[in-house]
Amino acid sequence: MRPRGWARLLHSSRRPALEPTADDPSPDEATTSVPVQASSADEPEAPHGREWRRVWWRRLRRIAPTLALVMVCVFAGIPIAITLTPPQELTVAGQHISVDARTPSFTLWGPPQLVQIGNTELDIAPLQVLGPLRPRLTLGPVQRNADAAAALDPNNPTDVRAEAVTDLGTAMARWYLMATLILLAFTLASIAFAGYIRMLVTLRRYSGTRHRPLTVAEIWHRSRRQIRAMTIIAVGVTLVTWLTSGVLAFAGAVNGLRDVTSLTDLVGTYHLTPSPVGPVVRGFTGAVIGDSRASRVGGPPVAEATDDDIACARSSDSLAAELGALRGEQVLNLACSGASITTGLRGPQNQGGRQIPPQLGLLKQVEGLEYVVVMVGPNDLNWTDLLRYCYGVQNCQDLLTQGEFEYRLAAFDQAYGELLQDLNDLPGRPQIIVVTSYDVFTPGATCEQAQGANDNGQPVRRISDGNIALLESRNTELNEVLRIGAEKYQFTVANPRLSPLCTVDGDGLGPDLQGLTDSQPFHPTGIGTLRIAAAVNAVVKPAE
Repeated sequence: MRPRGWARLLHSSRRPALEPTADDPSPDEATTSVPVQASSADEPEAPHGREWRRVWWRRLRRIAPTLALVMVCVFAGIPIAITLTPPQELTVAGQHISVDARTPSFTLWGPPQLVQIGNTELDIAPLQVLGPLRPRLTLGPVQRNADAAAALDPNNPTDVRAEAVTDLGTAMARWYLMATLILLAFTLASIAFAGYIRMLVTLRRYSGTRHRPLTVAEIWHRSRRQIRAMTIIAVGVTLVTWLTSGVLAFAGAVNGLRDVTSLTDLVGTYHLTPSPVGPVVRGFTGAVIGDSRASRVGGPPVAEATDDDIACARSSDSLAAELGALRGEQVLNLACSGASITTGLRGPQNQGGRQIPPQLGLLKQVEGLEYVVVMVGPNDLNWTDLLRYCYGVQNCQDLLTQGEFEYRLAAFDQAYGELLQDLNDLPGRPQIIVVTSYDVFTPGATCEQAQGANDNGQPVRRISDGNIALLESRNTELNEVLRIGAEKYQFTVANPRLSPLCTVDGDGLGPDLQGLTDSQPFHPTGIGTLRIAAAVNAVVKPAE
């Protein structure tokens, strides 16, 4: 059998030295020749550089499939296991909590995450975890029930804190075990695929004309040693990496919690809910808060209007007025033109030369409310700017404005979560009805209202179908945020169906939206406000 590799080199270095013969030169005659020092039979010659490269190349080709398999199992299997493992649900002190891990990122370390229903995500900066496994807790919405009251009762003999820590630890361990099983399943599936490829390579190598076809048993016999080695190494390295990630996550959480003394240290400060403003108000069954769409800017003025009514451009056919007329009851109108969540609903608003108190603060002083209608969104996103820009250019689908929209939507998402918490804590727990937004156009609009206008009010360019489709998609994203937040708090969602501009008036009542030639373009007309009121009225729950 022909020696291979090092054995071949050793074999060639152990040949016996030749005995001298009569023809060999004498020592005196050999003084002019270069002496050759023979090597010992026990000390092999070092292989040449080329032979070294051959040896290492053969070894690299043998271990390359195993290295590739290990990298797939570790760098793809662990993120996949974290993503696919469902969160573990539990109830602590009457509050719903789910435990899982945040989506892995391409960083060596990072903070865990606390998610408050309402789509508010907070990084827990004091806790820095090394590795891909970073816990995530999802809380809320806050529930008022007997368990929550018992947890806050100082006379309760139960150690609520210790019980909560135990329950959270058990849920996290359960999640970790489930993720381990998913990771192990992915690893075994990857090994099976790699073994299949290995057997195909063996079959191809021996399927030439110089060899007879191999049977399945022979293919397995030639491949089983490498497949067994791949299995042991891949499973071992993956599980050790996963176990190390779990230990690092636990150590990072424990070390970070040592310096935490309050919830503020853990997640940062959170500004307080607006305080009640003004005198106590009675006699209203419902109330409306929101922006200019709810106040019905551009409509007939309110009889005996107050200074705030005038500053907020509240009309006599506002959403509150129309809803009250439909239901035959008094509905308070607190909506104000130009209001957003931060300046208008949760904070004071400078409008019409006056400082309008927060609508939420005024709302807290109204006693006996059965429902509250909320209409927000476009002012927080500066929707008018987006409309004007898409009118002014042929294609407004650029990355700059898209990034600006996503930034504004994320900010609105957080502010909306704070508003939902405030509404959830209103005294008397009235029904909360969130009204979604409407589309201004449909693709193919060709009427005069679809034309851009110059400074003289003359139409200059029709808004393109691509821009209309973009506005529709962004309005859909806004409505999705409104709907998800409301459903998380078990609030009601009203979806009014208003006819966009340039559509045929089927019932002869007139357009639902004001056009470019009207005083307040894209706002609801009196008919449009009546349709919104009808949609809200359809979801108001009967009085208990």
